[in-house]
Amino acid sequence: MPTEISLPEPAQRMVEAINAANTEAFVAAFASDGHVDDWGRVLRGADGIRSWANTDAIGAGARMTVISAETEGDTTRVRFAWESSVFNGESDGIFVVQGDKLASFTIPPHR
Repeated sequence: MPTEISLPEPAQRMVEAINAANTEAFVAAFASDGHVDDWGRVLRGADGIRSWANTDAIGAGARMTVISAETEGDTTRVRFAWESSVFNGESDGIFVVQGDKLASFTIPPHR
């Protein structure tokens, strides 16, 4: 029987926003000074996060499926499957939660 994967609420909201193609909900999941770090390309604040959503996620028709998650303190490390017009495959991801928002979502370079 598969184990249900539990994500912190802000991370869950971000994943749901991607899968619902809802850019505003995606941006709203982040703190005002939050950022996305995609292989070292860091996009900060609402404008940067919206830009990444438009080019690499929602605007690319992305679907994100979390395969595994492990939370320690405010940091959740995940393995996820990603399908989009930009990238298809599995990646690691790191969510850092700040209160009820995401401080950051990082996709580290493949090892």
